[in-house]
Amino acid sequence: MSTKPKAKITALGRYVPPRVRTNEDLSKMVETSHDWIVERTGIVQRHVVDRGTPTSELAAKAADDVLRRRGIDAEEIDLIIVVTVTPDMFFPATACLVQDKIRARRAWGFDLSAACSGFLYGLTVGAQFIESGAHSKVMVIGADVMTSILNPEDRTTLILFGDGAGAVLLEPADEPELGLLDFRHEVDGSGGQFLYMPGGGSLNPSTRETVDQKMHYVHQNGPAVFKFAVRKMEEMSRAILERNGYCGEDVDCFIAHQANIRIIDATAQKLGFDSSKVVKNIHKYGNTTAATIPLAIGDAIDSGRLKKGDLVLFAAVGAGFTAGSMLARWAY
Repeated sequence: MSTKPKAKITALGRYVPPRVRTNEDLSKMVETSHDWIVERTGIVQRHVVDRGTPTSELAAKAADDVLRRRGIDAEEIDLIIVVTVTPDMFFPATACLVQDKIRARRAWGFDLSAACSGFLYGLTVGAQFIESGAHSKVMVIGADVMTSILNPEDRTTLILFGDGAGAVLLEPADEPELGLLDFRHEVDGSGGQFLYMPGGGSLNPSTRETVDQKMHYVHQNGPAVFKFAVRKMEEMSRAILERNGYCGEDVDCFIAHQANIRIIDATAQKLGFDSSKVVKNIHKYGNTTAATIPLAIGDAIDSGRLKKGDLVLFAAVGAGFTAGSMLARWAY
């Protein structure tokens, strides 16, 4: 029998900027309405940064919240993984900036880019360092300032996204039945054409022309993303449950990426989950990309819907296309 320790989440921290952008605010910017947005997305409001606020600031505040809740000093952190598609800059990595901001002097770190699936990918990567025995305290941060890459004239993307950050601390599980149990991840690069930002990389370096052509904003084919997300989140969730000998009735809490309430509801319905098991907070935050799952975990804890020993199923789909699912026995 393997003596390899599981990784468990021992603390969670969150941060969203205080400024709120409502659907009514958006109706003054583009042709839309509160009812139209709610009907199609479930979003009522989203938090947005003041201009010039970088992702590292949100990430550092979420990290500080983790440290406070866990009651430890930043110098105890071994590794920082920042999951984001809106880094402060191409380099240095945002993880380096966060490490300096929180004064985690012993930690090394790196960024991970997997869009809306990124937080689950980051948990998976961080868990390997715990399970191998290489590290005892790994911080995984999902943070994005999506409003920095939204076209203010494109209502199809402008209404969807908000800014936020969530972070967790991973440590070895001292109770063998608790912790992160399994993961299943996939990518389908043929879907990259449906959700992407074409400007600013080596393919289309930043020029006056790329700015004029609005290439530095999110471009999305909404129907294609919606169709893939519903199919793949169900497929990945069902597969990981079956691989571990569980069925939908065994799941105590379903936490999916918060992209669209219709995607979450359709997936939950296909999997046969009672609504009491499904965590939804998209109405408060919109799609915060890498931050949606930790923000939803926090709300599940606050409401008493996530308790120690619960079987939790996570699922996400993002640009790439990326897709992921994860099972965990909640550890605190």
